[in-house]
Amino acid sequence: MSKINTIKNYIHGYTANEQSRLYKTAKFFEQIIYRSIDFVEAGKIIEIGCGVGGQTEILLRRFQHLNIDAIDASEKQLKKAKSIIKSAGFQNRVNFHQCDAAHLPFKKNTFDGAFVCWFLEHVSNPVGILKEAKRVLKPGAVIYCNEVLNNTFFCDPYSPAILRYWLEFNDYQWNMRGDPFLGAKLGNCLLDAGFNDVRTEVLSHHFDNRTPRQRTHMFELWTDLLLSAAPAMLESKRVDLKLVGEMKKELATLKEKKDAVFFLSWIQSRAIV
Repeated sequence: MSKINTIKNYIHGYTANEQSRLYKTAKFFEQIIYRSIDFVEAGKIIEIGCGVGGQTEILLRRFQHLNIDAIDASEKQLKKAKSIIKSAGFQNRVNFHQCDAAHLPFKKNTFDGAFVCWFLEHVSNPVGILKEAKRVLKPGAVIYCNEVLNNTFFCDPYSPAILRYWLEFNDYQWNMRGDPFLGAKLGNCLLDAGFNDVRTEVLSHHFDNRTPRQRTHMFELWTDLLLSAAPAMLESKRVDLKLVGEMKKELATLKEKKDAVFFLSWIQSRAIV
């Protein structure tokens, strides 16, 4: 096995609450993420940065002929992923590998496709990882990537503590050599990695009085997301307990507010080897 380089100072941590958040988020985002993803012609794909297996489970359920090699650097996340996939009854169609995404333990021209979701934002060299993904893909294989564009977040009523915290959140990730704005750069990254027919699409969550239940659920997920980074940000002194408390109070108000608005966009890309 190649030397494993785990993501240093992962902003969200690896707690049980964080693992639950990742799984719930995968379920909530499923309908919009997968409306344009097509692995019907693929028999075997690689999932890079599988985390707790939330996306793995969705892929196996939606494409019942599919077999997946799922990789992640975290032993803790893979243990949870194996449990989730076993509970779903899909364990015979997936192999999990603890390895470095920049040094995949597979021969070239191995896979019919690749799937990457909310992973490249956490690494310092996304183009290098995409080049490695291209190496193990067959000619004509397709890769799908979903990545964040965090500066698109908007909420109403105006919530200054949330916005101050969000600014520190993104700055903290940037200074850890991640990229909370990577989504807008995915096209360039895929081209630089040697992919062809690169396409990008802006996907959005826009919740208001037309979708009150979804809006409530989104604010719950958003609260969990922001709080997942609080321990690390408090330790680094980027935020203090007062700001965290004000942020939590504003989020609770937004969740219950009749006329609240939540908006967030990200980028989904598709490219061919």
